[in-house]
Amino acid sequence: MTGPVLVTGAAGGLGTALRGGLPERGWALRSLDVVPIEDPRPGEEHLVADAADLSAMTDAAQGAAAVVHLAGILGEATWPAIVHSHIETTRSALEAARRAGVPRVVLASSNHASGFTPRPASGLLTEADAPPRPDTYYGVAKVTMEALGSLYADRYGLDVVCLRIGSAFPRPTTVRQLATWLSPGDTVRLVDAALRAPSPGFRVVWGVSANTRGWWDLTAARALGYEPADDAEAYAAELIAAQGEADPADPVHARVGGEYTLPGVDVDVVEAAQGPVQPSGGPR
Repeated sequence: MTGPVLVTGAAGGLGTALRGGLPERGWALRSLDVVPIEDPRPGEEHLVADAADLSAMTDAAQGAAAVVHLAGILGEATWPAIVHSHIETTRSALEAARRAGVPRVVLASSNHASGFTPRPASGLLTEADAPPRPDTYYGVAKVTMEALGSLYADRYGLDVVCLRIGSAFPRPTTVRQLATWLSPGDTVRLVDAALRAPSPGFRVVWGVSANTRGWWDLTAARALGYEPADDAEAYAAELIAAQGEADPADPVHARVGGEYTLPGVDVDVVEAAQGPVQPSGGPR
């Protein structure tokens, strides 16, 4: 592939990791967000736009080798905010790629697309073991993201790779994240594999590091060429000393979506606590 990779939501946590790591792997970047990039890298293109703006996205996609779509509110929010921030931006990213002749789109989906799926009593959970079972409006948006990706792959022949990301943080902060962590370095490795895999068609893969306590099967991600290098076990002793061992009977540890399956994440509770969330095309 030739041309830059268009990254939406480039000012967010995932975008920042990719902006640091993808150029080291030979990718030129075109970074887009609703806010200016505060720490531009040499040679990096910067665009300020809402990823839900199809005209702006189509212009941004011209000449790009691929689109990596990260834009969106992080976590649960009101339905109008979720629709704008996740569903409209995803449709815009895919349609802009189609119109601009960009052959590949990588979508940042989430484990919350299947959040109410129980963890297996033994063995690892494959993508086929976790069909859509969203835990929030946020999870519903990720199911819709994957469905839109499937449509554009089947109808228009785009290569679309959906990454069901676990917990993408600089380091794990909870005992649950000893299973679900995706390190910044592995974020770069995973997206790089999704960009390079020959003719993937439509794929949905788990996005986690090689965690000793992980419960997600990485076979499908490895088939793309992903080789994770990090393991949350390095933080296990510290987290368990502070928080205790995981209780398999606790819904936080018994379901894929963890805390997102609890009553406190109901959108009415979130809105009452935080006030209405304004629609945004900003960082994921």
